[in-house]
Amino acid sequence: MPFDPTTRPLSLIAARVLATLMEKARTVPDSYPLTLNTLVLGCNQKTTRDPVMNVSDAQAQEALDELKYLSLVHEASGGRTTRWEHNFQRGVGVPEQSAVLLGLLMLRGPQTAGELRINAERWYRFADISSVEAFLDELQERSPEKGGPLVVQLPRAPGAREQRWAHLLCGPVDASALLGNAPSSASAGSPALQARVESLEAQVAALQATVQRLCAELGVEPAPGEAAQG
Repeated sequence: MPFDPTTRPLSLIAARVLATLMEKARTVPDSYPLTLNTLVLGCNQKTTRDPVMNVSDAQAQEALDELKYLSLVHEASGGRTTRWEHNFQRGVGVPEQSAVLLGLLMLRGPQTAGELRINAERWYRFADISSVEAFLDELQERSPEKGGPLVVQLPRAPGAREQRWAHLLCGPVDASALLGNAPSSASAGSPALQARVESLEAQVAALQATVQRLCAELGVEPAPGEAAQG
């Protein structure tokens, strides 16, 4: 039976770990599957994350164990260092488009359909907002036999033109609390700037992974600064 958040909801850290694996699989495929160290760096990014977290290695490993039990991640075969990859689509039983939307909601918090379409650019290109809305509606109307709804549409926030969506992978959400955290149009970042920051972060992550791999092949320890970063 597909993953059912009503009987075994994910912890917040497990959701962050899972979504980070989903993101990096699409945005930095050369560095994927991820080592624990690289995964923690991705979980603790200061941009494109809501909320910003400070996940420790021990917490990330505990989350990986939780997700492995639920068949949502597994260890990649081969190599001297343990690497991890997600099994989200098969484990939850959703198509790629739905997986992308759920991953973004886990990483960035509640978003409108328009925001999801923009933020999904590097993951999957939706033809239009209507396509995003169709997959969101499908996730909201998911039958109990398939594990029940995985998203919910929140009430419209004061002054907002569109309603936001939230995921239910961590269990029911407190709509009133999420409404209080709704971003104003003035504080929302430029999509172009966000995309530029994501691109730079992806390049840095790829370079760090290359340095780690080369050091491992040469049998040398990376410099202290490099080790701290990646």
